[in-house]
Amino acid sequence: MKIGDRYKFIIAYFLEHAPEAETELIYDDPFQLLVSVILSAQCTDKRVNMTTPFIFEKYPDALSMSKATVEELFALIKSISYPNNKAKHLAGMSKLLVDKYHGVVPMTVDELVELPGVGRKTANVVTSVIDEQPNMAVDTHVFRVSARIGLTVGAKNPIATEKQLIRHLPKEYVYRTHHWLILHGRYTCVARKPKCSECGLKPVCKFYVKHEFEFFKSKA
Repeated sequence: MKIGDRYKFIIAYFLEHAPEAETELIYDDPFQLLVSVILSAQCTDKRVNMTTPFIFEKYPDALSMSKATVEELFALIKSISYPNNKAKHLAGMSKLLVDKYHGVVPMTVDELVELPGVGRKTANVVTSVIDEQPNMAVDTHVFRVSARIGLTVGAKNPIATEKQLIRHLPKEYVYRTHHWLILHGRYTCVARKPKCSECGLKPVCKFYVKHEFEFFKSKA
């Protein structure tokens, strides 16, 4: 199968089966999404969503958070992975937002990555979710699923994966594909034991074709 046909099949599948796919992080505005994405690094969205209401109740915007100490922020996020670093990131990020952007979250990747705790993946998430920009955030799910299905070939790192996906995806589907691949990796194409038997992408999935005999053998 040509790679273009594989992309067409996968886009059509998700348009039919997951047309409303979106981030599972709960937020009310760009600042809250930015905070949530920073906290979500190597942490589940579920845990982040359990924590952020307490943060936003006390620090609903960049100005209020910029006045918080690292210790005060740490106390609110200590149940999240790497709370020391993330507390420092939130403090620095909010201060720079106030000083340089008057508390408004910028909407370009180049501007966002200047903020403490904001890497390319986080910047891509914020701009694609808030502004529907054709930016592809590659996390562990996107990286794994893209390679398994065959959307990427030989990509050794997130940047390579991002470039291949952007090259082949129509611009209007880039931000949606990010959500499709994350959710598919989170609930179906899981890391250790992918649920191939209930996956509608089997006809074009390189991983399934390669291991199809093993699946049948295990059921025999």
